[in-house]
Amino acid sequence: MTEHLTADTFKTKVFNYEANKDWKFEGEKPCVIDFYADWCGPCKTVAPLLEELSEEFEGKLDIYKVNTEQERELASVFGIQSIPSILFVPKDGQPQMAMGALPKDSFTKAFKDVLNVD
Repeated sequence: MTEHLTADTFKTKVFNYEANKDWKFEGEKPCVIDFYADWCGPCKTVAPLLEELSEEFEGKLDIYKVNTEQERELASVFGIQSIPSILFVPKDGQPQMAMGALPKDSFTKAFKDVLNVD
């Protein structure tokens, strides 16, 4: 199940951008963060895919959603210019951002290549 993050929950589960200048992942398993808005058509295409993938990969990774309309500060910290923007966060290493509505096979490929999750 996907989980919606606020700036506060983001700081405890993903990255405390107020306390750290350099990337320091706070989570226990890799995660994917979907920066979206309710009015965005492509975001509505991605949402059911992410729900499906969250069930398929349950226990292996976390899938979070950030509403860019409600969490403007968080969106600006990551320089979100277009939505959907998908942030792939490995357990170790730097996160990678993808723009636009990705097809399911692109998500599963990124899970394997970026997050090391099969």
